Amino acid sequence: MGAAWGSWRRILGLLRFEDLEVWKRSARLSVELYKAMSGLRDFGFRDQITRSGLSVPSNIAEGLERRPNKDRQRYIDIALGSCGELRTQIYIGIEIGYIQRQEGASWIAETREISAMLVGLRNNLAKLKTEN
Repeated sequence: MGAAWGSWRRILGLLRFEDLEVWKRSARLSVELYKAMSGLRDFGFRDQITRSGLSVPSNIAEGLERRPNKDRQRYIDIALGSCGELRTQIYIGIEIGYIQRQEGASWIAETREISAMLVGLRNNLAKLKTEN
């Protein structure tokens, strides 16, 4: 299908999650979290923070692959909730000394921007009149 299918998807208003900056940024953040937490001995914390980080791009992808549009919006809402969960865990990780303040501050800023992008995406999806 290749490039021609990609053009038709855009013409038809079908979004590819791989093309979305919010998916790319949240996936990169998830990778950073996995790398940074790989040596952490507190398995419970490490598992929880990496799972919430992984949930953001995963739910964006799942939502954009679904029909009808109402389902897409629901999964973007789930991604938004996971982003808030992740930000909370970063705050806690900083306070208990698992995450360096500077790195944590960078991640907090990134989760705030990702959240804002998700709200924009959700609002744009809500404006679609069709059930693509």
